[in-house]
Amino acid sequence: MDLGIKGKRALVCAASKGLGRGCAEALAAAGVDLVINSRTESEITQTAHEIATKYGVSVTPVAADITTAEGRAKVLDAVQQADILVTNAGGPPPGDWQDWSRDDFIKAIDANMLSAVALMQALVPGMMDRGWGRVVNITSQSVKSPIAVLGLSNTARAGLTGFVAGMSRQVAGKGVCVNNILPGIHDTDRATGLDGGVAKAKGITPSEARTQREATIPTGTYGTPQDFGATCAFLCSQQARFIVGQNILLDGGALNATM
Repeated sequence: MDLGIKGKRALVCAASKGLGRGCAEALAAAGVDLVINSRTESEITQTAHEIATKYGVSVTPVAADITTAEGRAKVLDAVQQADILVTNAGGPPPGDWQDWSRDDFIKAIDANMLSAVALMQALVPGMMDRGWGRVVNITSQSVKSPIAVLGLSNTARAGLTGFVAGMSRQVAGKGVCVNNILPGIHDTDRATGLDGGVAKAKGITPSEARTQREATIPTGTYGTPQDFGATCAFLCSQQARFIVGQNILLDGGALNATM
């Protein structure tokens, strides 16, 4: 399928690996020019080179922490304007609700809610002026099914979901579609870290922890960044013009719910 977005310009955050890279590669395969960021210069530079070489599109790497005002300013200076925005930031660490301080919550909200809001505030007005735009926010399955040890993430990402629910309807009439993708367990460093925590708590190996978690997923496997990227690219396509304010769950069927 021709997604109809060849020649568009996208900002994809936290894109050196994992789900962010999956999104960047899928957009590049559709002919989209990219600005991508991550905190580590060597990693994001190498990723940019690999994607540009493979897909023949322009890829500008920016080493910056997207969760900080300084990092966002650096990225926005590089992108100037974008037709497509994919927000993404690593989730806060697991823990126990009794141990989290106010500062812990503020840090999580800054990273996983307010950073995405700030990027939308910076780039969506230009999309509205030009009459076309797509925004995909990478959130979490915890928005629909909270994960107890990830309470900081539950809180921040639910806040972003509420913001998008209202804001997306306000901009849709200008040709801008804003949606969220809610990843379940995908084969990324985040999943590896969570499996390591489970392994340590249960006194088993990380491989055993992964096998146990895979058994809770109807597909019997973890998702891949490529699965995730394909969904992201479709939500950024011309064909997605009637998808507004939705929360697309990619979890292999793990959430057992009718709706």
